[in-house]
Amino acid sequence: MGRRLVPLTLDNLSELPSRCRACVFWELDPVSGEAAVKAGRSEPEKEAWISAVLLEWGSCGRVVHVDDVPVGFVLYAPPAYVPRSTAFPTSPVSVDAVQLMTAWINPGYQGQGLGRVMVQTVAKDLLRRGFRAIEAFGDARWKAPACVLPADHLLAVGFKTVRPHPTSPRLRLELRTALSWKEDVEMALDRLLGAVQKDPALRPL
Repeated sequence: MGRRLVPLTLDNLSELPSRCRACVFWELDPVSGEAAVKAGRSEPEKEAWISAVLLEWGSCGRVVHVDDVPVGFVLYAPPAYVPRSTAFPTSPVSVDAVQLMTAWINPGYQGQGLGRVMVQTVAKDLLRRGFRAIEAFGDARWKAPACVLPADHLLAVGFKTVRPHPTSPRLRLELRTALSWKEDVEMALDRLLGAVQKDPALRPL
């Protein structure tokens, strides 16, 4: 099985699931995001966001290929580029961290260690760029796939709660911890990264 993790660019944005290409939950503030969805402009807004982040900050995602077939992705950026993050009651993300926005692995490819490889690749990238950690907002009442990853799954793969909240805790993973993971976290990571949005519509916090 040949697997590659390639930087996300405008050229390979089409390899993301269609619902994710058209989702601007994280990329726009709640008001602008709702307006973009209503106007049918969410997909070009997503492209514009990725273009701006690439130009100003650099790589903000990875696409996972297995035998040249795209089977997953992860999206991350400093919180200054993630307007939705300020809407969470447990914001802001720490200054030494990058925000894990969302991620996904095709269910047919879970259980193969791709989740661990994905997060370790991101960790190496961010360590080279001077960051110490990844932080994420978790959904403590997660019931179904959505834009916010389930808090319980984040905890299961090594994230620690840095600001508790009954619905939207903020969690943190030290990058060097991610690089030292053993294979026993592979299944938990695959479950976590399989829990991505099904519906591109915005949902209330």
